Amino acid sequence: MHSTSLTLRRLFCFNASASASASVTSPKKKPLVFLGSPQVSVTVLDALLNSSSSPDSNFEVAAIVTQPPSRRERGRKVYPSPIAQHALDRGFPSDLILTPERAGEEMFLSNLRDLQPELCVTAAYGNILPTKFLKIPPLGTVNVHPSLLPLYRGAAPVQRALQDGVKETGVSLAFTVRALDAGPVIAYERFAVDDQIKAPELLELLFSIGSKLLIRELPSIFDESAKVKAQTQDDSKVTLAPKLTPEESWLSFDQDATVLHNKVRAFAGWPGTRAKIAVIDETTSQCDILEPKIITTRASSRENVQENEVDEITYIKGALVIPCGGCSTLEVLELQLPGRKVVTADAFRNGLRGRKLKKL
Repeated sequence: MHSTSLTLRRLFCFNASASASASVTSPKKKPLVFLGSPQVSVTVLDALLNSSSSPDSNFEVAAIVTQPPSRRERGRKVYPSPIAQHALDRGFPSDLILTPERAGEEMFLSNLRDLQPELCVTAAYGNILPTKFLKIPPLGTVNVHPSLLPLYRGAAPVQRALQDGVKETGVSLAFTVRALDAGPVIAYERFAVDDQIKAPELLELLFSIGSKLLIRELPSIFDESAKVKAQTQDDSKVTLAPKLTPEESWLSFDQDATVLHNKVRAFAGWPGTRAKIAVIDETTSQCDILEPKIITTRASSRENVQENEVDEITYIKGALVIPCGGCSTLEVLELQLPGRKVVTADAFRNGLRGRKLKKL
């Protein structure tokens, strides 16, 4: 176990002596360093690598910075971040994939200075960038942020926007400053949000839009006209987007169904949303408590629910119908029991064998 971790750590940590020869950059191309970690960052990295390989490109990706390898599969194996794995799959030199625990490590900063990057680009990197880092690239550091800044500054902008039920969001390209997501905005793109899209899908779409926005604006960043046109954010309009926590994942059916539906969409993927449901066998009076993940829903009015059924979960047209606050109902289309696969409401109902459901 230790040797596997050490091997990966050696593979992904920056090797200063090896990079001295591998990181020789063309004098005609400006060195750019990319920072990102999760799968959604891949579209931004691909856009940079593809653009840099074109004959008329004036920059090259000199290095990639990402989170260190982490343990998965219950700690049995150590894996590189999705960005590191994707870069390796594309043939990017392994000694130019840097994985500091913190972006403020002196060894990392020293190695970054040796690369002499003109510009750094971040997309969901996941580490705070200290002032010492921000002073290194002369053209600054630019972040692809999936919200219309100054709205939803923070770690979970897409999730919190969906939780709020917004009809419109977008992606911003902004200079990075020491304060969180507070730098001048170079450009942005708006995106209409439908009421069924979930966070993983919206994240992917926004970073795809953001990658195109970045490539479009790179010439102005390199010639420094972006610094002139960038707009200072209006601090009076700031909203925050703190990271999600597992403790928030429980659904409370005394809330309006629209609130719960938006939460299901926002928390999709991780940490998901959970509910407590009672399964009652009326012939034996046995009552079991289930705690399924709620995967796909829609909200509706309570017109089909009788007054004496306010706690009963009924089944109508392929959905489990749960009475909620505000004379509304949450229609559950897909759910997942612990340790099981995601199933449709139809399949779940068939497994009940006549037993009744009540909300808790």
